[in-house]
Amino acid sequence: MLPFSRSRSGIAWTLAGAVVLCLTALSAGWWLGRHQGGGMPEDSRRAALAQEVELLQKKLVRGEERPEDRQRTLELLVVLNRKAEAIALLEPMADREPERWSLRLMLAELRRNQGDSAGAEREVRQILNRQPERVEALQLLTLLLLERQQGGSAEAQVKATYGRLTKPELRPEALGVGLLLAELQQKRQQVAAAETTYRELAAAFPKDQRPLIGLAFLLHGRGDGSGALRTLEQARLRSPDSEKGDPRLDALAASWGLEKLKGTSGKPPPVAGGKGAGPASRPLPAPPAP
Repeated sequence: MLPFSRSRSGIAWTLAGAVVLCLTALSAGWWLGRHQGGGMPEDSRRAALAQEVELLQKKLVRGEERPEDRQRTLELLVVLNRKAEAIALLEPMADREPERWSLRLMLAELRRNQGDSAGAEREVRQILNRQPERVEALQLLTLLLLERQQGGSAEAQVKATYGRLTKPELRPEALGVGLLLAELQQKRQQVAAAETTYRELAAAFPKDQRPLIGLAFLLHGRGDGSGALRTLEQARLRSPDSEKGDPRLDALAASWGLEKLKGTSGKPPPVAGGKGAGPASRPLPAPPAP
């Protein structure tokens, strides 16, 4: 599981959402972030990479490339900040293999990085036309719409997808989409709605920590330190080995100036229907057993 840190993909979420989405390992810009995180290489290294790109491109022209050469060329072009060339290489790859949604998502991220918001949205919607519940594509579409001050449209799409995943039966994909919805609701200052969504998710997915961690961030941001601590304790009980505690959650509580999480003495109250949660916070049906 990823550490409690903000993603480097450039997504302008609040800290709470950044942590929740990092924990979900679904950052829309994960691929670019991985290759851009360390900055540009030193001149000698850059020259060596540029030379490698030239050799690989010659192999591509001659039709002598191995299956992995196109991927390597693409990675090097991104590292060298030659984004336009990367787009030109990636576009036919994505067209040839439409089932590989990650290629299309990468293409959308590159277009966004180049300032082509409309082109990025076009690519993302191609993914969603084939896989409407693909949360990675929903994340990037949400970001694009927020950047254009179209938060209402973003929320309508995410909420509609979440509804399809929870009714008439709860599907596992509802967790990732629900986390995205809760973060979007916070981003739009709909704190009560976000709390309801987190509580619903926590009740519907009783073995998963992430809704509780998101809820803890929300409560802490609202100034409810004791509520945040209780919620982190509930999240700790969902750890694979709750007897040994969870150092990450301890560190998070400490960073908020809260006491260390308790041991296993006593079980905290149920999450669903807590303070501030109205009738809409009734838990979703429990997911079917695997």
